Amino acid sequence: MKITDVKCALFGQHPVVRIVTDEGISGYGQIEFWKPYAKQHVLLLRDMILGMDPTDVERVMLRIRHRGAFKPWGSAVSAVEMALWDIAGRAAGVPVYKLLGGKVRDRVRVYNGGVRFPFEAYNPDDYAADTKRMIDSPEGFTIIKQTVAFHSPMAREIPDFHYGEVATKRLPGLRDTGYLTEKGFHHVVACVEAMKEVTGNKVGLALDCGPGWTLPDAKKFAKAVEPLNLMWIEDLLTGDQTPYVNASVYRDLTTSTSTPIHTGEQIYLRQNFRELIETRAVDILGPDPCDVGGMAELKRVAEYAEIHGLLFAPHGTADGLLGLAALVQVSATLPQNYIAFEYPIGEPAWWYDIVDGLPNPIVKDGFVTVWDRPGMGVDLIPDKALKYLSPEDQGYFD
Repeated sequence: MKITDVKCALFGQHPVVRIVTDEGISGYGQIEFWKPYAKQHVLLLRDMILGMDPTDVERVMLRIRHRGAFKPWGSAVSAVEMALWDIAGRAAGVPVYKLLGGKVRDRVRVYNGGVRFPFEAYNPDDYAADTKRMIDSPEGFTIIKQTVAFHSPMAREIPDFHYGEVATKRLPGLRDTGYLTEKGFHHVVACVEAMKEVTGNKVGLALDCGPGWTLPDAKKFAKAVEPLNLMWIEDLLTGDQTPYVNASVYRDLTTSTSTPIHTGEQIYLRQNFRELIETRAVDILGPDPCDVGGMAELKRVAEYAEIHGLLFAPHGTADGLLGLAALVQVSATLPQNYIAFEYPIGEPAWWYDIVDGLPNPIVKDGFVTVWDRPGMGVDLIPDKALKYLSPEDQGYFD
């Protein structure tokens, strides 16, 4: 089998890779909707892998892996990797999880991720009401993650929240940062306490916090919420689209508190997790298969994390429905340090009309049952998908 073409088209704001072969089998990989510009990056990889056997996944990856970097620049390489596994599974007639070592679990736990409701304001009562809506959502989530502080509009909406400057333009990955005022600090804590009143000990509560915190504030906050037994607090110092790790600073934070510290969504390749893992600089890692370099790369990180005592909760909020399939397949194979992955949804809603193979409902009682169809187990429906493509992408399914 040989790769005869590499295509990429925008479905909404999602770039979607299609790798075409001489045996009539195609594979797909999806990139976050934040990154429509990644389409061109995918196409730059095309000539590097034409003529190669797509089922020799690692050999192909060795040809292109050096063309990626920290989020958002690892997405194109990651999407190609997922498309390769999709082809390999289809060609072998088995689900991708079989090629990654087989299932450790028949169901994979997820947390809310892309399931969000609009906020009217960012005060404790608003957070409590939103958390109640999350608990009542039909997916039956057993873990809920909420955005606070610099990973929310608090710095803009709460007067005198911090001593830094509010960013003049909102862009993906661009966060406000600065030393919190006493008012701002207590506001965040009050919002967390209000949410915990709602979740009690029935539903786990995690927080997406930044990046943007100073180390002194991060230490004080982690200490302040210790009595609340949170699942984790995420990306306080670096994360999102921060192009570095800062493991030694994270270790300073982690060793100062019993509150679990989580990071990793922006990190590309296993080598860049090494210091975090070997120094136990955090408690929980959360790489994204659409940024880390793909599914096999994510599993390598999970396995190395496990032998050092770190837990694992992959990122995935904007990965879309094909990204969801990838997360289900790889999470089924992860070691027993796995907690849950961040559940992505179809945005816009017409995505559910153009993808075949997903269960209905997808999530039940906070879990997704792992399906057994070949490859990723899902397909785009060309007749329904074509109308959402631009004129320049109308040849995508040819």
